[in-house]
Amino acid sequence: MPETRPASSPAHAHAQGPVRGNDYEAHFQGALARLHGERRYRVFADIERIAGRFPIANWRRPDGATSEITVWCSNDYLGMGQHPEVVAALTDTARRCGVGAGGTRNIAGNNSPLVDLERELADLHGKEAGLVFTSGYVSNQAGISTIAKLIPDCLILSDAFNHNSMIEGVRHAGCEKRIFRHNDVAHLEELLIAAAGRNVLIAFESVYSMDGDVAPIGAICDLAEKYGAMTYLDEVHAVGLYGPRGGGMAERQGVMHRVDVIEGTLAKGFGCVGGYITGSAALCDAVRSFAPGFIFTTAIPPAIAAAARASVRYLKRSNGEREAHQRQAAATKRALEEAGLPVLATETHIVPVMVGDAELCKAAADHLLERHAIYIQPINYPTVPRGTERLRITPSPFHDDARIATLTAALVETWDTLDLPRAGTVFAQAAE
Repeated sequence: MPETRPASSPAHAHAQGPVRGNDYEAHFQGALARLHGERRYRVFADIERIAGRFPIANWRRPDGATSEITVWCSNDYLGMGQHPEVVAALTDTARRCGVGAGGTRNIAGNNSPLVDLERELADLHGKEAGLVFTSGYVSNQAGISTIAKLIPDCLILSDAFNHNSMIEGVRHAGCEKRIFRHNDVAHLEELLIAAAGRNVLIAFESVYSMDGDVAPIGAICDLAEKYGAMTYLDEVHAVGLYGPRGGGMAERQGVMHRVDVIEGTLAKGFGCVGGYITGSAALCDAVRSFAPGFIFTTAIPPAIAAAARASVRYLKRSNGEREAHQRQAAATKRALEEAGLPVLATETHIVPVMVGDAELCKAAADHLLERHAIYIQPINYPTVPRGTERLRITPSPFHDDARIATLTAALVETWDTLDLPRAGTVFAQAAE
């Protein structure tokens, strides 16, 4: 006679899942329902980039059919992710070294392409050393928190519009913090005066990615020098794009040497993946030695490091991509403004087209994708304050004048169809 088990046996419990008194699944479903109710649930399009054809990509529709679309919101700002020198560096190194890094650098050691990349980045920013992390998010979170923890009685002064990765870095530092109004050097000075005698770390960005505005880097450095503070500058939306060698806004403004720590990414202007900090040799060694976000995570693979180094080296010597990028960004702004669309004025390559409502913003993005084969991801709270929801457009050198004309016509049709607000509408700018 075959063996039978009662319904409550371990075998049955394993097949059906653990038996608990609480319905844990309901908590997750409830959280998602709240997002849906607030019109903040995010849907990601299934997109496959096509090497050599950027910004064209394949979109796999929910029904499984595939069609070509034009991407207008990529952070691969210069299209370096498909550059022949970058692709060749990656594939050649993968053939030579394999795919993975073999573990954390504390276990597997440094791979040579990664060492070369850190030297390249230090040279880019005129610093003694560089340290590469798995992402720009991790470099901010680990960099800020570790630096602040190693400084006795550190007070962090953080710009109100800083990215979530910087906010998390500040939070993990466990130090006292003060928030200064966005790009407000007068308010920053008030806080520095109040902090007299303390060690202070000023954390801010160069280009703010949602509004596209630029920090007064030189003025902040003036205050840091006057009051004996240390500066930490996030250049993720500027490296590769600004400055004679792509060193970012600090290089463009001629103040790079005055900033203590410059953080950047390899995933945007350089078209790869990873993040980094640059600074003094002692600072980078201290972060290497104490940051859990560096010590306990696998290093980026040699092939990725080689590709990133090739991109950095190329953009140090080539201005053509930067010039074309600025030209096409300006042309896009001009075309959209002339069409009466609500473009938020910026001095950078970021082109925000304001909607001001989360549901309508998603409806506009869906309409553009389904009707016009144009992909622009809607930007809603908490990435931007409520009431400032937008389509964030990022032209590249490969978005030519014909594509700009097509985009403009598609946006006008979308605005007409959905009866969206036109230019002249006032949108709140205050951060939440």
